[in-house]
Amino acid sequence: MELKEALAELRKNEKRKFDQTVDLLVSLKGLDLRKDTISIISTIPHTFRERRVCGFLEARSTLVNTITKPEFEKYKDKKTLRNLVREYDFFIASPKLMPSVATTFGKALGPLGKMPSPQLGVIMQETPEAIKAILDRISKSIKIRAKEPSIKIAVGKESMSDEHLMDNLKAIYLDILNALPEKKENVRKVMIKFTMSKPIVVEM
Repeated sequence: MELKEALAELRKNEKRKFDQTVDLLVSLKGLDLRKDTISIISTIPHTFRERRVCGFLEARSTLVNTITKPEFEKYKDKKTLRNLVREYDFFIASPKLMPSVATTFGKALGPLGKMPSPQLGVIMQETPEAIKAILDRISKSIKIRAKEPSIKIAVGKESMSDEHLMDNLKAIYLDILNALPEKKENVRKVMIKFTMSKPIVVEM
């Protein structure tokens, strides 16, 4: 089924009392995920949710919740650290603090793919302009990590227009495809769904 047709079908379902999330499901084949690591950051054209961001910075910023170097000590407490990791979707950091960030927070952030990285998270200058620029990028960024032979990723909300949803779906699917060693040969099937609906197989 074509994307637009599939979205029209999903919209025929019973209306729920909340704005349902639209999910993309990509079923994979011919991959050994112990060797073929799929870990990418996809940029979508249309943002649909607020990102909770925390900064490991040398000076406190009014643009982002900040943890400065003297405050690192309290996160040696496992419960405090666990709560921090749960509270935020993304972490950014000053490069000067990265060794200390890795030591204090690495074991908690690393397995969840939340460690600041040069790809998205390390800011070379702690200026309001640089911080604002990275926050703008994060608002349109989606982290995708495949731990099993299927990827399920939120791409938008039911309240968005079909055009915006299709833009996001295509952008994310293309990024996933480009990360696969054998591209379309590694894709078994592609489906989309709303939170409370059954998935519909689509042609991309």
